[in-house]
Order: sequence, then C-alpha cells, then structure tokens
Amino acid sequence: MKWDDIIGQQNLKKQLQNSISEDRISHAQLYIGKSGYGVLPLALAYASEVICNKSEKCLLQTNRLQHPDLHLSFPTINNSTEKKVAISSDYIKQFREFLIEDPYQDINQWYKYINEDKKQGIISVKEIENIIDGLNLKSFEGGYKVQIIWMIETMRVEAANKLLKILEEPPAKTLFILIAEDDKKILPTVLSRCHKITVNAIKSNEIYDILQSRFSLKKEAAETVARRAEGDWGLVCKLLKNNTIQEEFEKYFIRWNRAAVMAPKKPQYLREIVDWSLQVSAWGREKQKNFLQFCAETFRQALLQNYESSSLVNNPLTYENFKWDHFSRFVHGKNIEDILEEINNAFFHIERNGSAKIIFLDMGIKLTRFLARKND
Repeated sequence: MKWDDIIGQQNLKKQLQNSISEDRISHAQLYIGKSGYGVLPLALAYASEVICNKSEKCLLQTNRLQHPDLHLSFPTINNSTEKKVAISSDYIKQFREFLIEDPYQDINQWYKYINEDKKQGIISVKEIENIIDGLNLKSFEGGYKVQIIWMIETMRVEAANKLLKILEEPPAKTLFILIAEDDKKILPTVLSRCHKITVNAIKSNEIYDILQSRFSLKKEAAETVARRAEGDWGLVCKLLKNNTIQEEFEKYFIRWNRAAVMAPKKPQYLREIVDWSLQVSAWGREKQKNFLQFCAETFRQALLQNYESSSLVNNPLTYENFKWDHFSRFVHGKNIEDILEEINNAFFHIERNGSAKIIFLDMGIKLTRFLARKND
C-alpha cells in the first residue's frame, strides 16, 4: 500500500512518516478506528516503508502483500467439516485478494467474502503460536519484520495473554501493528503495552475532492455522497456501487417503525412485527449487528430533527418517499434513552450468540410502547 493511495488523513500520514524518518518506531502500535476510515491502509503503508526503506523491488512485494517480512493475521472461522482449528495461513490467499480488491472493507465483508457471513470469526491461541513461530525466523531483508493483526478485539482472552508475552519481550527488529475498531474490547494489559494511534473519520472535503477528481462526480452528487458517508470511505464505495445495503436497512427500519406506531391502535400490526423479526433473524450475525447500529444512529438523527437541529442530520431516510419529518415527532426526550438502551441490549445478546428470533421479536414489540409514549 502506498501513502498516496490512502484517502485523506494527511496530518496522520505525515505524523507516521515522520516517526519512521526520525527513527521513533514504537515496537507495538495499536491503530483504533473504523475500517472505512483507512486504518488498515495506513498500517500497510507504514509497514511497507519500515520494511523496504524505498526499495522498489521490496515495495512491489509488499503492495502484493507477499513480502516474507510482512506477516498478516486476522479473524478466521473453523470449517465445520474439519476438526483442526483454522488459522490465518489457511485463508491467506483469500485475504490477500480481499485486501487488494479494497483495503477499506470491514469484517462483515470479510466473512461474506469467504461465505461465512452467518458466523463470527476469532483469533485463537493457535494463531498466536503460529505468529511466534514466524517471528522467530530471520528477517528476509535484514531489517524489520512486521506483524499486522487485524480486528484484535476478536481475540480470545487466552490468546491475548499469550500475545502479551511476546509484546513484552519481542524479537529484535520486530514491529507489531494491532488494529481494532473498539479498544474497549481489548485486554487492558495489551493496551498498556501499545502506542495508541487514533484514526478519525476522513474529512468530508477530502472525500468530496476524491469523488470529483477520481470519479468525476458532479458537484451536487459529490456533496451528497460525502455528507452521507460521515467520513467512512467504505460507505462511500457502497454508495457508489449501489445503494442496496442502505436501502435494505432503510426498508426494514421503516417497516418496523410503521408497524410499531400502528400496533397500539390496530393489534393486527403485531403480526407484521413478528414477520419482520423472523426475516431479520435469518440474516448473518454481523449484518444484524450492522443493522442495529444503523437503527440506533437513525433514531439519534430523528431526535435531532425533532428538536429542530436539522442542520446536524446527515442521513435522513428517503426510501419510497418516507415522511421523515412526521416520523421524527415520535422520537423525543421521553423515549430516546429507552429506545437506544433496547437496541444496545439487542446488540449485546446478538454478539453473544443469543436467539435472534427472540431478541428481535422482543425488541420489535417493545418499540410499540416507546413510540406511543407522549412527550409531555
């Protein structure tokens, strides 16, 4: 990955490049931020420069993710027909193809890429043992070996404890780059051993400029996409390719809320909520979690709309001429906390493999009470 290929993040790129040129390379670095902000591209560009020191032949290998001093680890899923524990080397060919296609993709897209979108991957103890074995070998270039671990929050506790030992006593000239979206899910002992680098959302004007220069979007279209993306290039790519995912989430959100508003007056709409919950429960767990995050953000946006802060609303629903202004009146200070708490609870139980049918049905029905509450 080349620095010039990274979308925006100019200040952070300069900071990272300076740390290399000034020989201030922390042996364990933790990059925190959403995949769409460019966390992995930044890590790959940094690793390439550390390993290659501007050697064109070396850079060609790192760009292809095939350099022997560049080690990649990521969440994997055990094959149900095999008894062995899966590790990154079992999926490395697919992962390279996945990243070369688009390094801004998220973990949900990774699971879908390997046709495992109804399961959740992990980084196992065996993976860490494999990492340790690989890093004990001599460097091919004679300089740094770089170990990138993507989505470290999927690491099991026993695996994290094993990783901790090598972070405390790393082999010479070894750089660890850990990547996560949520540092709250990482063991504090691992956090304390790492230099933390926060990757923030890409600036809207930087997205706008790229949309015009690379994709030749008209001014109005570029402004709309840049605004809706909220600094997430992964979302930009989805919006550019098609609006299927956004539309699907909007469709199911609107269907759920319409039924929830009508149910207190016409109980037959409860049947609609039951049907809705059954359909959503058939999705993969990562997609369900993404949908719940979408719902939480949409309710927050509706609250802003209701309290006349429409200038802060980035993504009002537009599916099939949905009456956004009318809907937002149902979301207010008397029910927003309960709504968001219920969605967070659902996310918690989905993440822990609870019964999706029960979770979504329970959440769906509770919303009827919350939306019926008056803002006195």
